[in-house]
Parts: sequence; C-alpha cells; structure tokens
Amino acid sequence: MSMTMVTALMCGWLYCPAEAAEWSGKGELGVVIARGNSETETINLGFEVLRESEIWRNELGLSALRNQDGGELAASRYTMRYKSDYKFDETRYIFGALRYDRDRFSSYRYQGTFSIGYGHQLIDTDTQRLRVEVGPGVRWTEERESGRSETDPIGRASVNYRLNVSDNAEFTNRFLVETGTSNTFAENSSALEVAINDQLALKVSLAVRHNTDVDPGRKNTDTLTTANIVYNFL
Repeated sequence: MSMTMVTALMCGWLYCPAEAAEWSGKGELGVVIARGNSETETINLGFEVLRESEIWRNELGLSALRNQDGGELAASRYTMRYKSDYKFDETRYIFGALRYDRDRFSSYRYQGTFSIGYGHQLIDTDTQRLRVEVGPGVRWTEERESGRSETDPIGRASVNYRLNVSDNAEFTNRFLVETGTSNTFAENSSALEVAINDQLALKVSLAVRHNTDVDPGRKNTDTLTTANIVYNFL
C-alpha cells in the first residue's frame, strides 16, 4: 500500500491540517431497577461519534444491553458498527462498513460483516434528510448450538432518515438488511429525541430485528424498547 493511500485513509478519521472537519458525539444511558414482588435490573448504554469533512464522513457506534431477572441473566447484547464514506460531491459517495453483533440469546454466538458500496443522499434540507446505500460484502457467523462457523457473501442495503419535528425534537429511522445464503438479517430502529438543553435530551426508541434462519424453539423476531438520557459531548 502506498504512502498516499495510507495518508488518505488516516485523514478519513484523524486530523489533517489541510482539511477542516466537524466532530459530533453523544452518549446515552438507561437504567431500570425493580425491587419488591420482582427483582430486575436493566442497563442500556449507547455511544456515537461522527467526524465529517468536505470529503470524508466517519461514524462509530457502540451499544450494550444487559438485563437480569431474579438474579438470572435474561438479556445480553453488544453491538459495534463503523462506517467510512468518501464523498464525490454533496449527494454521492462510496462507503466501507463494519458491523459486529454478539447476542447471548440469539441463534448466533456472533455475527460480523464487512461491506462496501455506493450511497446517495436523496433528500438534504433543513427539516429532513434521506440517505440510501447498497453494496456487496462478506459475513462471518458462529452458530450457538452447533458451534459451526460459516463465511458467506452478502448483499447489504440501508435507508437512513432524519426529520426535525420541531426546534427541540428529532425523529430518526435506520433500516438495515444483510442477506446471504445462510441467513437474512434485518433491523429497523426508530427513535424520538427531545432536547432538554444544549447538552441533555430524552430519547425513546424501538428496535426490531429479524433473522430468517434460527434454531428450533427460538423466535425469528426480537423487539427492544428503551427510554434513555442522552448527553451530547461534542
């Protein structure tokens, strides 16, 4: 790999003096603790950071969910996603994306994907944005029951939408599908975020995920509803 290519990749995420970039980031936390007739603890964490310049846009997201009911683990999910976009102009770009998902109660011990493709900004106004992406990739999985590992090619498509409902409220919807010969994974995440001040906000979200290929006795579709406090730190 040439030094020019290395420098270009580093400038996608790191600081490059020749190109000004804007940073934004936020963390969110939701905690529910019940005592008395039931004893449950639920913790939901989220972290997002975005770096955008005239040429590059980089997004990193981390999330964690853990729930205990009566001292027994009832839910455990950890997700990481990273995407880097190289923009041709204000509407067209190419991307590279990574996603890693580890869910204690799914049919897969983990699912990891890498994909590349083309993206297009269909709408970009003061009130709403709509972005679509499509491209090929590869997926690595490990089945929980059998322990069998598998690698297969996939097709990836996503639709991201954002609407400014008012001066202090924002609605977002993210749809992702990764389809291959062994399984099709789809997830839709909707969220309404209402700002309290410049740094704090309240967020209510609903995430629905679906796997076409699951072990006997497991459901294909999972839903997760959360209410979190959001802190904007950048």
